[in-house]
Amino acid sequence: MDAVHAADRQLIDSWTEMVSGPVLDAGCGPGHWTKYIADRGVDVRGIDLVPAFIEHARSSFPVIRFDLGSIDRLEQPDDYFGGVLSWFSTIHHHPSRIAVPIAEFARVLRPGGALVLGFFDGSTIEEFDHAVTLAYRWPVTDLQSILEAYDFEILETYRRTGQGHRPVGAILCRQSLNR
Repeated sequence: MDAVHAADRQLIDSWTEMVSGPVLDAGCGPGHWTKYIADRGVDVRGIDLVPAFIEHARSSFPVIRFDLGSIDRLEQPDDYFGGVLSWFSTIHHHPSRIAVPIAEFARVLRPGGALVLGFFDGSTIEEFDHAVTLAYRWPVTDLQSILEAYDFEILETYRRTGQGHRPVGAILCRQSLNR
């Protein structure tokens, strides 16, 4: 967490204050955000598709629940979570498949539940080499449109750039009360 930008921590702090009920860190990686959220008194669990990440998270933070799983097929029932954190967990989804995890987030969030979606920002949808496989940059407006199609109300959008860093975007949204 020492390497996390202060603006990102501030965004997650404000999001945790608005969630009520259990929270899912969807695509939790090694569990650092999950631990950060748990330290704020939030009932949080993490899932990730990579067994090594789950093993690391479990050994580093044994009191927090971490499960192997896909954000494309969440095991929780409808309307279960008060919040979902998707911090760069959709970056490897091809644009033709980005709606799959977004539909799952919409399904498992309670009406009024809050989602934070972090991603690489760009002026167009563009693929680039990232770690082990391709990733995608997204314009904020394109992701907003997809989220709105799944009854998310956009509360705030963020864009952050800095010398030597890839541009970052984030969308804070809430599942409609009237779905």
